[in-house]
Amino acid sequence: MAIKKNLILIGVGVIFLSFTAGFFLGESFGQSKCLVCPPADIDLSLFWEAYSLIQERFVDASKLNDQKLIEGAAIGMVKALEDPHTVLLNPSDTKKFLEEVSGRFEGIGMEIGKRNEELQVISPLQGTPAQRAGLRPGDRILKIGDTITSEISVDEAVSMIRGPKNTEVTLTIFRQGWDKEKEIKIVRAIIDIPSLKWDLVEDDIAHIQLYNFSEKADFDFSKAAFEILNSPAKKIILDLRNNPGGYLEVAQDIAGWFLEEGQVVTIEDFGGKQEQQFYKAQGNAKFKQYPIVILINQGSASGSEILAGSLRDNRQVKLIGEKSFGKGSVQELESLRKGYSLKITIAHWLTPKGEFISEKGLEPDIKIEMTEKDYEEEKDPQLDKAIEIIKNL
Repeated sequence: MAIKKNLILIGVGVIFLSFTAGFFLGESFGQSKCLVCPPADIDLSLFWEAYSLIQERFVDASKLNDQKLIEGAAIGMVKALEDPHTVLLNPSDTKKFLEEVSGRFEGIGMEIGKRNEELQVISPLQGTPAQRAGLRPGDRILKIGDTITSEISVDEAVSMIRGPKNTEVTLTIFRQGWDKEKEIKIVRAIIDIPSLKWDLVEDDIAHIQLYNFSEKADFDFSKAAFEILNSPAKKIILDLRNNPGGYLEVAQDIAGWFLEEGQVVTIEDFGGKQEQQFYKAQGNAKFKQYPIVILINQGSASGSEILAGSLRDNRQVKLIGEKSFGKGSVQELESLRKGYSLKITIAHWLTPKGEFISEKGLEPDIKIEMTEKDYEEEKDPQLDKAIEIIKNL
């Protein structure tokens, strides 16, 4: 996800880090207002008839809680939109969401989302229990404990998988190429997410592994950038594999190291309800002359797709690896009464050339897949190809 600092999270949904492409966090996060009230002639009789019959006829009086009935009606209204990224959050889930955005929480550490109505791993986060358990982008999560995931939302799945450190959660996983599903038991922990690391390969190539676009990633990238500028590095491999996104402004700032000031990083499209908004590079362009290639895979989502797309469109940078996840919608998080909040899809983001990548992802210029044998033998043919290509640039 990509997040606009103090305003936007563009993400894949509320996940474990919630670096899911696209949430707008309101600056005030205050009480909600009726900005668009229902038309006077709208027929609410169905709701009131059902409510009245429940009050009069429902057999179990202990379950007649008006607050829960109203919450249920609101949840049903949101679900009727059939958008997996638009979700009503109760006070507890709102609190968890805001904790996740801070980058430190208790859970197993992975980004999840739904594709074709199936719950999938988008990306296990670096150094987390999910990664150590061997989960990979594209893994289908069939069950959480005994609960079948096709029957629950992404946010419900997040709530079930998260939990106190040192407790265990069992996931039933199916991976392409497996004969049958497997149960994987994972012990939860406190998750602190590193933002990046870099090293020098082949004497003059900086390999930057950017794990997310968290709030601290901007500072960490700036620190690493000056180290690279003062190193023998003359070329850069920007590794965005398994990067589920983060703050949009951080992606925008990092793009400013590679693009001229004023070049478009991404376009926000509101479906005709208002004019498109253009986010432009504003950095120092210190890496503008450095040859660069980018690594992507199924775990590259939202913010990382924004950065990869902007460098591809503006500088014809080659993308190497596998097709990215394809998260191109923008959500806004609005506070409601009594601690509730609504995460609502308000826009789509486009690449600088106007490409809409939702459900499609970014296609690599050079496709290199990782096999089971590569993982088992700890080989990295994608990085090997990136080194091969950039040595000739």
